[in-house]
Amino acid sequence: MGLTATRRFQSSRIVEFKESVIREMTRLAIQHRAVNLAQGFPDFPAPTEIKEAARQAISDDWNQYSITWGLKPFRDAIAEYHRHFHGVSLDPERELTVCCGATEGMLAVMLSLLNEGDEVVVFEPFYENYWPDSKLCGADCKYVTLHPPDWNFDPEALRRTFSPRTRAVILNSPNNPTGKVFNCAELQQIVDLAEEFDAFIITDEIYEHIIFDGESHVPPMTLPGGRNRSVLINALSKSYSVTGWRIGWVAAAPELSASIRKLHDFATVNAPTPLQQAGITALAMPDSYYAGLAAMYQQKRDRMVAILEGAGLRCSVPKGAYYIMADISAFDFPDDTAFCMHLVKEIGVSAVPGSSFFSRPEDGAHLVRFCFCKKQETLDAAAERLERLKRG
Repeated sequence: MGLTATRRFQSSRIVEFKESVIREMTRLAIQHRAVNLAQGFPDFPAPTEIKEAARQAISDDWNQYSITWGLKPFRDAIAEYHRHFHGVSLDPERELTVCCGATEGMLAVMLSLLNEGDEVVVFEPFYENYWPDSKLCGADCKYVTLHPPDWNFDPEALRRTFSPRTRAVILNSPNNPTGKVFNCAELQQIVDLAEEFDAFIITDEIYEHIIFDGESHVPPMTLPGGRNRSVLINALSKSYSVTGWRIGWVAAAPELSASIRKLHDFATVNAPTPLQQAGITALAMPDSYYAGLAAMYQQKRDRMVAILEGAGLRCSVPKGAYYIMADISAFDFPDDTAFCMHLVKEIGVSAVPGSSFFSRPEDGAHLVRFCFCKKQETLDAAAERLERLKRG
């Protein structure tokens, strides 16, 4: 037929795409019956009252299409949630869009606001979806390095990354994979540069309640100059242990939201209706719930750090989220991928090669990401297996 295989079976926009390394490591964990410390989903139950609310919503026949940008009571609950925790006033009619998880929210935002040739500033290491999302928009990523062990960035390096082509900054705080929590001074510098270069700040804030050691989460939307150029993305997934529900939302100024809603409408129509209804119960959880969540995860973090360091790895201790970046330099492996394949096949523990979070794989070839959002029995099993790594 005269067509190359590439042109016949895939569009040019996805030629450079690769399978998600995180989800590949989950499949390998299943195949080799390994403890899955790769993919960031809890293996313990979601809160009972949230599950009961979902069951009740289905029984009450909340089973048809919702309005495309979300059930009005759920949007009201989201607005109240952000008023309570952040003191920000959001108009549920014009500034909130309910999406199929933060993943769809991020893609809807970027496809709505970016054009071919635009530049997107990304802090590196970064969650693996940000580069493909940019590529689908025809935008170019420009990277700002986060330096271990505290994962700080050079303010001058950040400034040099901005240019007249800069359209957006993607900010994930608390950060996956590093666990960094950006402080107010860092966030204000980002907002000031976005103002200077007339760029948007797209914030992935899904781990906002999983935060440790007295750190605080601050949405850039609440800072001077940030309100009308910030696009805030969040979801039920992490705070309520329902990663499979795929209920997220985007908060943005009315003009931005109008564009995002157009894209979301034609991409997915609406997020699952009964789970939106259950989300009203989730967002009404008392403050004590979030304090308990952070305390639980800090205990799991400390346990996981002790396990990994006991096995001979050197850890960067996270301040938020539920991942640990570990240095494998002490082990005799050519790179992170070889280490992770040995780990899943021979040791029985699955983790994520650090190179998957870098634009240049060699920059992460000495790093591996472990997640600790697991029940105590899972962490105990991982500890027992990782003892074999140390002896080896």
